[in-house]
Amino acid sequence: MTIHVVRTGETVEGIAAEYGVSPRRLAADNSVPGNGALAVGQTLVVRFPRRVHAVRAGETLTSIAAAYGTAVRQLWRNNWELGGQEDLAVGQDLVISYFDEKIGEGVFNGYAYPYISPELLASELPYLSTLAPFTYGITASGGLLPLDDEAMLASARVRGTRPVMHLSTLTESGQFNTGRATMVLTDFEVQERLAAEVLQTVLRLGYWGVDVDFEYLPGQLAEAYAGFLSRLRTLLAAQGRFLWAALAPKTSASQRGLLYEGHSYPDVAAAVDGVLLMTYEWGYTAGPPMAVAPLPNVRAVLDYAVTEIPAGKIFLGVPNYGYDWTLPFIQGSSRAQSISNQRAIELALEHDIAIQYDESAQSPFFHYTDAAGAIHEVWFEDARSLEAKLRLVAEYGFQGAGFWNIMRPFSQTWLVLDSLYNIL
Repeated sequence: MTIHVVRTGETVEGIAAEYGVSPRRLAADNSVPGNGALAVGQTLVVRFPRRVHAVRAGETLTSIAAAYGTAVRQLWRNNWELGGQEDLAVGQDLVISYFDEKIGEGVFNGYAYPYISPELLASELPYLSTLAPFTYGITASGGLLPLDDEAMLASARVRGTRPVMHLSTLTESGQFNTGRATMVLTDFEVQERLAAEVLQTVLRLGYWGVDVDFEYLPGQLAEAYAGFLSRLRTLLAAQGRFLWAALAPKTSASQRGLLYEGHSYPDVAAAVDGVLLMTYEWGYTAGPPMAVAPLPNVRAVLDYAVTEIPAGKIFLGVPNYGYDWTLPFIQGSSRAQSISNQRAIELALEHDIAIQYDESAQSPFFHYTDAAGAIHEVWFEDARSLEAKLRLVAEYGFQGAGFWNIMRPFSQTWLVLDSLYNIL
């Protein structure tokens, strides 16, 4: 894999010729629009096929995979344009393998709401070890809020991706609720009923494990939270299931704030099989313009985490989105719009703006002026920033990574991931 940064005057055809690859595949892999438009500073992921197969009449993905001793899932990963589907055309070229040198292997999880586009989900699932439909919440009486997840689970089964049940303190209104967490963690009878309902759902729907995300816990609940996780893990382990938990991005044990105080890194880690470090949202809707996950900030969290948690239990949180701020930023009233990485590239094209790259934050950004004359600042993720983050998994020896979230299309996320790692 090579990451090419587009220069003034370059075209898909010219870039493809430079690297000796197919311009059609280069454009399809990177979701280049039909007119071939490229933004200066935009990244293109260039992959180099080692072996290519031309589809013959009567062949299927299954028969082709068997002929080459590979898996259908890997053929989907090697051929983004298949979209996780099985339709083939006679004469169509399929990449069987690439000249990639993997740097490691890992478990890679994706979070998605039930209303995700079925086509988008199908295209992304082959790149994911696990899928966590978001989310089972908690009712006012401490029961389990239902989730319309069956279509997602069916799609995951077809594509060999293991489903993970996601449990959070979200209410019917879609907000994290400290009161409901407090009820569960301080009333043992409520806790037992909830845990039993979770286990019943896991067994009924075929979930492989549970991922718990209790946010905004006061410090006095930290011990109770770890105790709840420990009891839930015991219940799940008896049925051969695992337990994960999400952790706020702390840099010290004494870090103050409602987001951090209820999450004791060593206690939670001891109670579960894996933890997701939520290493994103430094740049966020109500905050000033900046990268969503600046690399120095991410590293500061990781450097602390590995002093409290075995590295093999950690999943790195990776953002798959960006933000568009209208300037000037006014604390308390400004609100950035969350956008996809692909939409950020489209904005740069629409306004004929060159994309810049912050070498310290390891993140792309640019400014543009809208039709009303307002100046905007955009920060997002591209192949360079994603590679910088994903390489941390191997560098620190983590179990893998979790993508928040996979609701918006950006093919480069998956091309970079598959180029770097064997996906377990």
